[in-house]
Amino acid sequence: MRRSTDRILTTHVGSLPRPADLREMWSKQTSASAEDALQARLRSAVAEVVIAQKTAGIDIPNDGEFGKPMRAASDRGAWGNYIFNRVSGFLPTPPEAVAPDTAAPGAPMRIVGVRWEQREFAEFYADTGLGAPSTAASRPMCAGPIAYTGHQALRRDLANLRAAMDEADVEAAFVASIAPGSLEMFCRGQNSYYTTAEAFIEAIAAAMREEYRAIIEAGFILQLDDPGLPGAWDMLDPRPSMSEYKRYAMLRVEALNRALEGVPEDRVRYHICWGSWHGPHTTDIPLRDIADVMLKVKAQAYLTEAGNVRHEHEYKLWRDIKLPPGKILIPGVVSHATPVVEHPELVADRILAFANIVGRENVIAGTDCGLGGRVHPQIAWAKLRALSEGAELASKKLWGA
Repeated sequence: MRRSTDRILTTHVGSLPRPADLREMWSKQTSASAEDALQARLRSAVAEVVIAQKTAGIDIPNDGEFGKPMRAASDRGAWGNYIFNRVSGFLPTPPEAVAPDTAAPGAPMRIVGVRWEQREFAEFYADTGLGAPSTAASRPMCAGPIAYTGHQALRRDLANLRAAMDEADVEAAFVASIAPGSLEMFCRGQNSYYTTAEAFIEAIAAAMREEYRAIIEAGFILQLDDPGLPGAWDMLDPRPSMSEYKRYAMLRVEALNRALEGVPEDRVRYHICWGSWHGPHTTDIPLRDIADVMLKVKAQAYLTEAGNVRHEHEYKLWRDIKLPPGKILIPGVVSHATPVVEHPELVADRILAFANIVGRENVIAGTDCGLGGRVHPQIAWAKLRALSEGAELASKKLWGA
């Protein structure tokens, strides 16, 4: 993985705004000719987005996650929903199987549909029409053995990105893939096949191992998307103690690490965030409370939110928690949570705050979350330009010019 050896490098989390015609094509897969047109447009759109990232000053780009269907301009779930077209064992959850939002007294801890924040700010969610960020009853349930079936779609995505990199003369790129714990978080219905949570997570990890290894073997950096690590804290009923939650989280991290066995750590980066919905986030678990769990993941780089006003202050924790040797932080220095475009000097200040604690060579500038489907496309690209401009300012202060 590239390091910031003579300047602060730039990257982002993954999702970028899809062209309107590509979104429309994803919605009209009704014939062989429509499928052919989709695949041709997907290839050209990936080529365009890689060049656009390079033009915006992004050093480590991706394919915009264009191979993950987004059928509306605002879609916060495409980063994870894609996987249910690439693994077996899941079916739509029928109404009678939707798990209730309150666990029965004495029942074991489990994920529910309504976050604790939504209960605390019920009037806000009702009045704004933002809706619940995690309550879609159509989310799938596990009804059979889980196996990876997405080889063809994955090969397509990797080939499209490789061709785009060659055309744009890009040295390195990343491909995002969902982590087991976050895949579990998408499941809304009861698990009717695996008898224990441990068996369920292990089956997910075994299936996802195929996607992880294929990405690495194709020569890309693997980004593991795991907002479920901090996010499940606000979705468990009954509410856990911190020690209970860490045990819950470690079970999923250990399964992820088993899926990564044999994968070089310096080809892996691990992304967490507190969700992409535009709400109060007052019940987010502090990064300080789960940083030790995050650092257990066998990755070289860790991507966390640092531009979101609920989490911007958390850079200070690295004064107390030592970043392990050889590791890299990729803080989000522009945010998906607001349409306000960050000033490059503010971006530089955020970068410097990390570099002054963990060392300039251990910092790559990133985004809080994916920008596609979260902010207007024009704003998304303005934020990426602000990111690269801020990184240039920070580099001058850190290395001189």
